[in-house]
Amino acid sequence: MQIDPIQLLQSALDLTLFNYLLAVFADDPTATLIITIVIILTLATVPLLLVLVAGWTERKVLARMQDRIGPNRVGGRYGMLQMVADGVKLLTKEVIIPAGADKWAYLPAPVLALITSVLLFAVLPLSPTIIGVDLNVGVFYILAISSVSVVAILLAGWGSNNKYALLGAFRSVAQLVSYEVPMILSLLVPIILARTMSTLGLVQAQNIWFIVYVPVAALIFFVSSLAETGRSPFDLLEAESEIVAGFHTEYTGMSFGLFMAGEYISIMFMCALFATMFLGGYRLFGLEELVWDKFLIFNNFYIGNVIGAAVLFGKASIIFFIFLWLRGTLPRFRIDQVLNFNWKFMVPLAIVLLFTVAILDKVIVDIVFGVATVNDLTTQQQWGRALIHLASNLLIAAAIIEIMRRRIRRRRQAEEGAAVPVEAGTVPAH
Repeated sequence: MQIDPIQLLQSALDLTLFNYLLAVFADDPTATLIITIVIILTLATVPLLLVLVAGWTERKVLARMQDRIGPNRVGGRYGMLQMVADGVKLLTKEVIIPAGADKWAYLPAPVLALITSVLLFAVLPLSPTIIGVDLNVGVFYILAISSVSVVAILLAGWGSNNKYALLGAFRSVAQLVSYEVPMILSLLVPIILARTMSTLGLVQAQNIWFIVYVPVAALIFFVSSLAETGRSPFDLLEAESEIVAGFHTEYTGMSFGLFMAGEYISIMFMCALFATMFLGGYRLFGLEELVWDKFLIFNNFYIGNVIGAAVLFGKASIIFFIFLWLRGTLPRFRIDQVLNFNWKFMVPLAIVLLFTVAILDKVIVDIVFGVATVNDLTTQQQWGRALIHLASNLLIAAAIIEIMRRRIRRRRQAEEGAAVPVEAGTVPAH
């Protein structure tokens, strides 16, 4: 049980510190338990700290889009400490519990919303060796945990003893439950392509990014993630144009802050999940496997871990910027438009796409190329498989656009026919 200072420092720099400590104290159950608890606390703390960065970035980006300055007073010229000041304000404000509120439902709701958001990061691979736990049903775990947020919203609306909060909760749940359907269907597409539900296995299977295979599935997942996180134009969970704020109307102080933190953490996770499922995750031209064997003191310095984590962060940041871009651009939809768009367009399209990919991939792998598993495909065969799926996706997209164009034209003609003006000097028929 001897710790080598050089190896300890090297493992800290290449982000394998916990793996090194677990290997050193493998025979000591108490030390292993303590290290495991520290790992869990670290995985839970990092997303909470990133909330400060995400909130400040959102304020600055939206300010630039709207020709404003944004935070510029607290923490210097760029307002770097504005989110810290907001956190201190929320911590010091009084938590007011409404009279008649059901405390057993009211108080746990914000805590449950935050916990479910943080738990999602347990199966997110940040680099080849940095992952909380590599479950063989990782995607199923994500879908199961994310569904618990619906319970938190219902508890908040019901426990507040406020009819506006209750109606807001019902509306939010209707949206979240509805858009879980196309999200699940779109996530099944990369699972079929990779033949695994492990998030780490999905990343390793993307020698070619899955967005090249199925861009329509990626678009469906992206739109569904907007609705699931309550971002524009689907931000009906809390609409500032209304008198009240929806299901968290009666929450003050840090109780409201927990809801806000949970929302930002969910957004960051959805951005990282999109990068993991469709953009290759931490992979970038093999740099994630780079080992620097000529580092002065350290031997076999695994710099690929740092590069992989940085690559995933960069990809997720691009998706996060698109989230902000849409918020600063698009107007808010009505609830009937949101639900009609989901059930009459997103769900049928996702079902058609899922069946097409499943049948086509079975034919490509088993009949056209005649291999036992997708891992046996050569590089040329992988590109052929990707191009065939891409062509089928483009055909589906073209067919959908044509169907929509004809439907819109028929509706316009019907509206124009119903609005024909009466000629002057004539008496309309009764």
